[in-house]
Amino acid sequence: MKPISWRVQLGFIAVGYGAVLAIAGGLLLIRYLQEASHPADVAGAGGMYAAGDLFLGTFIVCLFMIPSFFLVRLMAGFEGLYTRYSQLMLGMSVSAPVCLMLIYWGENRIPQNLALVGLYRLLWSPFIIVGLGASWLVARFSRARTLIAYSLLIETLTLGVAVALIFVHRR
Repeated sequence: MKPISWRVQLGFIAVGYGAVLAIAGGLLLIRYLQEASHPADVAGAGGMYAAGDLFLGTFIVCLFMIPSFFLVRLMAGFEGLYTRYSQLMLGMSVSAPVCLMLIYWGENRIPQNLALVGLYRLLWSPFIIVGLGASWLVARFSRARTLIAYSLLIETLTLGVAVALIFVHRR
C-alpha cells in the first residue's frame, strides 16, 4: 500500500481545522442566540451561564487539539521544522513562570490587565501540558525531544507551584 504524501495529509489537516472552526462557530452562534433571546434568564442565573460559557470554551479548545495533534505528528517527520517548533514551545513554557511571578509578586505593582493576561496564561496551562505531552510522544529527533521535555518540565513545575501557592498563601 502506498503511503499518503505529506501534502495530502496537510490538506486533511486543513479540512479538519475548517470543520472544527465551523462547528465552533455554530456552537457559539447557538449560545449567543440563546442568551439574546432569554436576557432575563441570563440576568437571573449569570453564574450558570458563565459556567456554560466556560464549558463551551473548554470543549472548543479540545476540538482544536484533534487536528493540532495530527499537524504536530506530521511536523515530527521534518527535523528542522520540528526543532523550531520545540524551541517555540520552550519559549512559550518559559512564559508560565514569568506570569506566575507577575501575579504573585506583582500585587498592586502591575496593571490589572497585565495580571489578568498572566492569570489566563496559567489557566490554559493544563491544555498546554497535554499538547506538550503529545508533542514529546511523537518526537523522533533527540534535540527536539529534549527541548519538549524541558518545556514539559517547566510547565508542569510552574502549575504545581501555582497550585501550592494557592494553599500556602491563604490570608
